[in-house]
Amino acid sequence: MYYTIFIIEIISALILAATLLYRYGDCYRNHIIVTVSVLTAWYFSFLIMFILPLDISWTVYRTHQCLNTSTPLDATPLSNSTTAAPASQCPISWPDKVFPNLWRVVYWTSQCLTWLIMPMMQSYSKAGDFTVKGKLKSALVDNAIYYGSYLFICGILLIYLAFTSGVTLDGSKIKAIASSASNTWGLFLLILLLGYALVEVPRNLWNNSKKNYTLTYCYFKIAKLSTDKFEAEETIEDILESLNCVTAAVGSGHPLYRHVETIVQKLPVQLRDKLGSRAPPERTPPPSLKSLINLHKKTIKALHVLQRTETQYSIMLERTYHLEDVAANCRSPDHRFQHTFQMSRPKVQRIFYPPLVEWYWECFLKQYFLKAMAVVTGILSIMVVWSEVTFFNKEPVLSIFANIVSAAGKNFNYIAIVTISTLIICYIFYCAYSTVLKIRVLNLYYLAPHHQTNEYSLIFSGMMVCRLTPAMCLNFLGLIHLDSHIITQRIMETYYTQIMGHMDVLRIIAEGFNIYFPMLVILLCLATYFSLGSRLLSLCGFQQFVGDDDLTTDLVDEGRELVKREKRRRQRVEESVTRRRDYSERFTAYRPRDTDGERTDIHSYQRAELPYNRQDDIDRRFGESTLPTVRTEERRRDRLTIPPKGLFDDV
Repeated sequence: MYYTIFIIEIISALILAATLLYRYGDCYRNHIIVTVSVLTAWYFSFLIMFILPLDISWTVYRTHQCLNTSTPLDATPLSNSTTAAPASQCPISWPDKVFPNLWRVVYWTSQCLTWLIMPMMQSYSKAGDFTVKGKLKSALVDNAIYYGSYLFICGILLIYLAFTSGVTLDGSKIKAIASSASNTWGLFLLILLLGYALVEVPRNLWNNSKKNYTLTYCYFKIAKLSTDKFEAEETIEDILESLNCVTAAVGSGHPLYRHVETIVQKLPVQLRDKLGSRAPPERTPPPSLKSLINLHKKTIKALHVLQRTETQYSIMLERTYHLEDVAANCRSPDHRFQHTFQMSRPKVQRIFYPPLVEWYWECFLKQYFLKAMAVVTGILSIMVVWSEVTFFNKEPVLSIFANIVSAAGKNFNYIAIVTISTLIICYIFYCAYSTVLKIRVLNLYYLAPHHQTNEYSLIFSGMMVCRLTPAMCLNFLGLIHLDSHIITQRIMETYYTQIMGHMDVLRIIAEGFNIYFPMLVILLCLATYFSLGSRLLSLCGFQQFVGDDDLTTDLVDEGRELVKREKRRRQRVEESVTRRRDYSERFTAYRPRDTDGERTDIHSYQRAELPYNRQDDIDRRFGESTLPTVRTEERRRDRLTIPPKGLFDDV
């Protein structure tokens, strides 16, 4: 059974990573190197999350002397409380080399990705140069500046360590210091993310159970997205003006003409036509190669922001329509869910999710389910905060998770250890990663669903996950008192700790940061509970949904009017489609029959009968694509064609 669980969790981690990558990225457009690197980073991080509980149960198994011949890698003796277990309570048989080899591959691959490979890929993907050599040069310069500061800080720490502790700095010591520095940075990031998510996750579930609140929030988001869309369109207008001047100054025989054509070809058809209709300016000086590189870089970013904003705006409109339908159907006496707009639904959904079931779920059961989940996650959040604040206290043991794992180990219930550890780790991972997925810094790092995340943001998320995961797991091992450097007691440690190391090579980390910094999570949770950050951002001019602000009320009213206007526009479109379909049916009735006895039809009217499609609507308003895609002419995603030439040129 142990082997079966091991294999299932390996496959589950791969499926989870691939599903998230498909949801946020565009595997048919992104370069294969980016796709493989991000998939590897996410997969190894999720693999640690799924496999670590098995390592914990195996450590408890060895602690109770179920495996008499087993000794850990660092030959750490058992604690005095260890007692031999009867043979009937030790049914597990597991090779000792599986976990050490697995953790070595996972850890060092993740570290190479997050500190060496992915930073180069990230800088390469955003470079505006027109050649591979130029992109590599820009990436090397960016990373030299980035890592120069890191090397300066590490040099100071190494000098401090050499003079204060008298430790000889050999290769193994430097590797341990580097690992400790990486884990310490991950712990710092983890506490910041948990301080926000441990409150927001249960609060969002509770708020989503309130239909009026959720609908009001959607109106607010619609207004904000409308502003973002307007700003993105203004940025595109500025770029088109610059391109108009460049194209007027650079003729077909100019040495920089092919670079200008590269920028113009990045534009969708609609914007290309708009550029061609502009009157050329008079006597424009020819641009330099450096100015073209900067213009290319700005064009790449602006085009993606515009298409992503359009998509997010359309998605939020769909959600708002659905919530308005829910509010209307709650007053319906026939208990059958009715949609304002016709939707194309798969056959399986029509069979197992009919209008009657949909009404009872959306109008009655869903709110109670979300409230129950809010209570469960709220209890888990309280347990995590309490354990973070008290995990360093070894006598008496105050950490809730440490007591649970200890009680299960004394009863030789290894399945319970795996189940409980997996539940706790998954919740901590969900809180941290859900916050990572919401990070948005100046439109540079933003994971947008529905395949709207660019390569730069995907690489950034892979780096964040790889840096966060080791520290998160070491922190969890400290919560359950399986880290000897935290409880200052010699115990049998997990193979994960023996491979990954500890976070206390430096004295200041061992005696202060490693123990007392996690206590700040309670202050961050209080700040999040009272929405101090949102109120501060709102005062600084960044509109946040605080609920009791005049600006919030104005944005909600603006969003409500925008939704009404978009709904009227879509109703006119659907009415036009209905008229065309009716005319097509009447026209077909008078068409002659073909040789098979069937009446012929006109393809244009057949296309008019298709249901409303969000992507088609965006394409009509914005253009076919902002980037060179690899979709077929029917825009199907189930066929893969040859990717465009040039590494990451499709960014």
